[in-house]
Amino acid sequence: MAIETNQVVSIEYEVRDGDKIVDSNMGGQPLVFIFGKGQIIPGLESGIVNMGIGEKGDVHVKAEDAYGDYNDDAQQELPKEQFAGIELNVGMTLYGQGEDGGTVQVSVTDVKDETVVIDFNHPLAGKDLMFSVAINNIRDASADEVLSGVPAENQVEDDACCSTTGGSSCGCH
Repeated sequence: MAIETNQVVSIEYEVRDGDKIVDSNMGGQPLVFIFGKGQIIPGLESGIVNMGIGEKGDVHVKAEDAYGDYNDDAQQELPKEQFAGIELNVGMTLYGQGEDGGTVQVSVTDVKDETVVIDFNHPLAGKDLMFSVAINNIRDASADEVLSGVPAENQVEDDACCSTTGGSSCGCH
């Protein structure tokens, strides 16, 4: 039976770039997401659609269905003074704010006398990946989960908010 849109899926995975493991949660906290909401890379989502609870398998994900093709134009040379107070090294990852207000991850590719070259590509852009996946659980999402896009397993309870103010503005009732 296929996994359907708006079902909550819990997986353990290991992802490899060639022979190198680049990420894994095997034996740890599972990744929990709502299927069909774009919360995981498209190639992985389509690769597990026909798996069931307890199943394990390998999913090969092409670069274009993972983090996209590498874009040579996604590099920018910026004045070094914009990085005041940061000890810069080639290969380091920095986080900043994008034009839309969201967090942007960049990598330092070159440090020159007056400028710094940063790369906006995801570190795995342009790479085909191999995921080893285990499906831990599949269940229907509640109406609240579908609306919020956040599975109950990923919701953070803010007890401090409720205990200090007791108000309903923080979701307390």
